[in-house]
Amino acid sequence: MSPAILFLLALGLGMAGWLAARARAWSFRRRDPNQRLAALPSHYGWYVAAWIVAPVILFAAIWGAVAPELVMQSVLAHPAAAELPAFGMQRQTILAEARAVATGAAQGVFRPEAAALVEPFRDALSRYNTIGIGVSLIIAFLGGTWSFLRLKPDFAARTKVERMVMAVLLLASLVAILTTLGILISLVFETIRFFGMINPIDFLFGTHWGPDPMSSEADPSRYGALPLFWGTIYIGAIIAMLVAIPLGMMSAIYLTQYASPRWRSWLKPTLEILAGVPTVVYGYFAALTVAPAVRDIALSIGISNASSESALAAGVVMGVMIIPFVSSMADDSIAAVPQAMRDGSLAMGATTNETIRKVLVPAALPGIVAGVMLAVSRAIGETMIVVMAAGAAANLTANPLEAMTTVTFQIVAMLTGEGSFDHPATLSAFALGFVLFLVTLALNYIALRVVKRFREAYE
Repeated sequence: MSPAILFLLALGLGMAGWLAARARAWSFRRRDPNQRLAALPSHYGWYVAAWIVAPVILFAAIWGAVAPELVMQSVLAHPAAAELPAFGMQRQTILAEARAVATGAAQGVFRPEAAALVEPFRDALSRYNTIGIGVSLIIAFLGGTWSFLRLKPDFAARTKVERMVMAVLLLASLVAILTTLGILISLVFETIRFFGMINPIDFLFGTHWGPDPMSSEADPSRYGALPLFWGTIYIGAIIAMLVAIPLGMMSAIYLTQYASPRWRSWLKPTLEILAGVPTVVYGYFAALTVAPAVRDIALSIGISNASSESALAAGVVMGVMIIPFVSSMADDSIAAVPQAMRDGSLAMGATTNETIRKVLVPAALPGIVAGVMLAVSRAIGETMIVVMAAGAAANLTANPLEAMTTVTFQIVAMLTGEGSFDHPATLSAFALGFVLFLVTLALNYIALRVVKRFREAYE
């Protein structure tokens, strides 16, 4: 049974509890017109509804995870399951076919072995669906009855409801923190396993990257990730920023200082459309248009070793992709500078150019730096453009016309396929992700420090 059914059931029961509690609160007033309630009647209703809905939703979440396994164990215990293969893909396929027919997702089975399991699946699904609904009703009845009996004229229902809302808001605010903590723990655990096989010094400072997932022995000389780190910085933090920062800043200055309101109303949304283009589209554009153009231009000026996959092509397209990040943040920051600072500079005889360079940009620098750091973090985490335009070669070179690869590309390469999670080639993806996580964390810390420093200077 889908958890959505239990969720809708909880909402229905909660509505019934809300109406009953609200009616009880009104009955207190009718019984004694001089009786002053400690809260509004609606607060009494929300209190009872919360004690009905919250436990049922919690049970629905748990039951949604447990019930499929209970159904499967019930089916496997049936005599018809004795003829199933012991393990393997064929066993899972037969069970999936039988379950699909039992739930109505398919009209029939392809394997005769699955036909005998359709009825056991239907029986098990019906039985556990009934159990789920029955337990939900019991939980709702107990929670509603307990909370309903607590209702009295002097019961502080408003305070109780506000505390429940605060608890929900606290849980919502902790989602991002707990998610980040979970990611960090998983990365650290797998990274420690990897460094137990490969020396961290060889990994961080080695210059040759060529893991062999098929090899049974871990060769430390093949796990030098320095070319990957250099490729990530060179493409995402150097070439892309050389494109994004000047174009983004000039766009923001033009839109805030020179463009007419009508022209701005067209240009700004058009520029921000770039942020909504899928990265795979940028990848196709880089591979089919920019990379051949870069190669042809290099060949025309006498560079014979220019490749059709180059760091320059990927970096340029990546820079175009993140222009909106720089432009939008710089635009908003410059527009937020008080008009008095502009007028004062112009009144002192400064030109518009001098006002922009010496007043507006320094005052808006915290927002500009935040936009640049956001753009850098976005660029070093990009994958599709690198896959389609920069190549897979781990080269430690400063030549932008050669093929390069990045950390994100190698993470994808190491985690796809049939590699074992006990092999250092697969575990190296977690070590690369951990390093990338630390780099992003450092960029955010630097951005916060810069923003704080200049904000104090101009407040």
